Amino acid sequence: MFLPARTVLAGVDGSEQSKRCAAWATAEAALLGASLHLVFAYAAAHRREWADELVRGVAGQCRAAEPELHVRAQAVPGDPAEDLVARSADAALVVVGSRGRGAIRDALLGSVSTAVATKADCPAVVVRGTGEPGPGPVVVGLDLSPASRPALHFAFDCAERHGRELVAVQALPDAYFLPAILDDAERRRHQEDAEERVSGQLAVWREHYPDVVVRRIATDQHPVEALCEQARGARLLVVGHRSRSTPTRPGSVALGALHHSPCPVAVVGDQVGLDW
Repeated sequence: MFLPARTVLAGVDGSEQSKRCAAWATAEAALLGASLHLVFAYAAAHRREWADELVRGVAGQCRAAEPELHVRAQAVPGDPAEDLVARSADAALVVVGSRGRGAIRDALLGSVSTAVATKADCPAVVVRGTGEPGPGPVVVGLDLSPASRPALHFAFDCAERHGRELVAVQALPDAYFLPAILDDAERRRHQEDAEERVSGQLAVWREHYPDVVVRRIATDQHPVEALCEQARGARLLVVGHRSRSTPTRPGSVALGALHHSPCPVAVVGDQVGLDW
């Protein structure tokens, strides 16, 4: 299993988004056989009693949903993003809610969500939309970069755990532009080479997850557009994140998915270790 049975970490703050985050994290922790650690980091010292009461209330809801789950609740002073990122080194998964509100701002993502998703030392899930598990597959973005390897591993593991089909989306935007500069034969060779290399990536994980049904989609759409289209009704969208992208300027595909996905998004950095 990709995720060891340790702790699922979830950031809460009393908002509707964080309630959805807590519910999502509760269900995932129970399925993983992990414990759940709820953390509310607050800035104003005079709000300590309120913060303690709030996080205890959320913990009670989580225990009611999964009575056998070990839940720890903690309110701490400090910056939410910094606290969650620091704790992520000892977590199997960190879960946060998105901050968009209303039709116009629904695509916006809060600074805490962005920072945790792009700086965490473990896979990070941002719960977008209603937070309810979609009936569809696990969707993962494919490219030929090193960032794809841990993301693919995470996606296969999630698909197996939830008994879902895995939809691997290979967006080849160059296929749209190449006709202007290459002849048909050369363009086909470029596309066939890319597809062959991606097929090789998938073959490695198919050997380890033989029960996962895999469907591959190759398209010349922009990667974010293609991923979000396939993510409608999906259980989860998984994207890789290159560590060389700075926290304030994460990779364009990961950032685009975080802002526009219709379902929860898992961001898996290329520095995340693999655990067979």
